[in-house]
Order: sequence, then C-alpha cells, then structure tokens
Amino acid sequence: MAEAKRAHAALARTISGFEPVTMIAMPGDIDEAQHACGDGIEVVGIPIDDSWVRDSGPIYAIESGQLVAQDWIFNGWGNKFTPFESDAQLAARWAAHAGHHARAIDMVLEGGSITVDGATVVTTEQCLLNPNRNPHLDRTAIERHLCNELGVREVVWLPHGLSMDDDTDGHVDNVAAFVAPGVLVVQGCADMTLVDHDQLQANRAIAERHGLVVREIPVLPVIEWGGRTMQVPYLNFYLVNGGVIVPVSGYPDDDEMLALLAEFIPDREVVGLDVGGVLAYGGGGVHCVTQQIPAL
Repeated sequence: MAEAKRAHAALARTISGFEPVTMIAMPGDIDEAQHACGDGIEVVGIPIDDSWVRDSGPIYAIESGQLVAQDWIFNGWGNKFTPFESDAQLAARWAAHAGHHARAIDMVLEGGSITVDGATVVTTEQCLLNPNRNPHLDRTAIERHLCNELGVREVVWLPHGLSMDDDTDGHVDNVAAFVAPGVLVVQGCADMTLVDHDQLQANRAIAERHGLVVREIPVLPVIEWGGRTMQVPYLNFYLVNGGVIVPVSGYPDDDEMLALLAEFIPDREVVGLDVGGVLAYGGGGVHCVTQQIPAL
C-alpha cells in the first residue's frame, strides 16, 4: 500500500507539469495525500472504495455547450469486488463538489472499457457483452446507448482484452487508445508463445476493417512483481495537455517503445513513469487512476 501511495503521488506530480490536478482521497487521508502530492495539487476528501476513478468516476461530455458529468452505473466490475457502494456514488459526489451538472444514465459502464475520438467509440466484446454488466441489453441496445450518450456514429467491437485481465473482463484501455481522430494505437504482443499474440492481431484486423488508421506497439511486457506474474501494457497511458504519461516497469524494451509512441504522437511529449508494476499489481495502470475534465 505504501508503494501504491507513492505511485499515485508521483503520477499526480508528473501530470501537474502539464495540467491542473485534483487528487481524491478518503476524508481521513487528506493531510497524508496533500503531503505526498505537494503544493500545487488540490486534494479533495470524498469517500471511495478503490482508486480506479476512470471506471467509477464521471465520464465527461459537452452537451449543448454545457459540461456534463455523466453518471453511469458502476457495479464493481460485474460485482466481483466489494464493497463498491462509495465508488458507485463517486460520480455524483464529485460533480456536486465541482459544481458540474450531473446526469444519471441507466446502464453499467466503466470509463476504461471505451476509447472515443468524437465520432467512433472502440470497446471490447469481452467486457461490454459480459452478462455481469447489462444482462438485459443486447449488442444493439448497448450500441444505441453509447451512440446517444457519447455523441458518436459508430461502435467498433474488438473481440479481446488482455489474457490476464480478469479483473475488468478485458478493458479496452489495455489494448487500444485513440490518439487523434481516426488514429488508433493498439497493443501488440511479439511473444508468439502467448495467447495474446493471436488475439491482439485479431483486434488490429477488426480496427483496420473499420477504416481506422492503426499504429501498433509490438511489445507487451510480462513481469514479476510482488510475487505475481502480470502484464504491464504501454497502452494504459494518459493523454495530458501537450503530453502522454506512459506506465513503464523497467522492462528492457521500455525506451524503444516510448520512442515508438513519440513517433505515433508527434505533437506531445512522451513521459515514461515507472509505476507500471505496482499499478498492475493492484489491477490497473496510469489510465485507470485518471479521468480528464475537458475545458469549455
């Protein structure tokens, strides 16, 4: 836990070099969090069960010129992790604190299960079609919700998340991310002994079939951390104003993959942050513990 706290604080300080940061902490942990994060980072006390604000927090949209905090249903990744009652109320509580208009949406959705470029949303069948999310909705109904609420015209369904991503049932933010309109960076796997090699190639084929410009990060780090074997995908990055913060883990290919990302995203500074191991140990990455608020 101490290592996780240091990782969150380091991430907050890194992001603050590009854009304003607010850290949400348990009300009893405000002083500790503020000391760890340092000056210039706002710390707000709101009850939470876990740190994955990408999934439990609001998904922001601009509707009729107004910033709206969309409050989708959060059910603990298919009721796998309890308790999640505080996380389920986080979107509404944060919006009330920030003075943002909130709108409840009657569908289970985590922010890490989608990537959006303004016209298209990419997700995985493994997650959104899992009956532990919305058993009453079929693919067509889910597509209708996504298009109506996110203002997109098309839903691209990738078949697979990562093979070791049982916690989220294959969130897309481990395998694909838009970096520009119509440009999708995908996670590959050069190790042909892993099932991910074929599955991630299948994802790429689907994306290309939909006319997206696809760029691939070919290395998928598999590391030992805290006595566990885990995958630390570079794709779980966070796009900041003028930069991209990428989780790394001391893997031999880290520098090469960061350089490749810099080619794919030439208008942003690429920053590798060695928090990938501890965040993956907890079940996520840099993207999972962040959520952007667009400026009007």
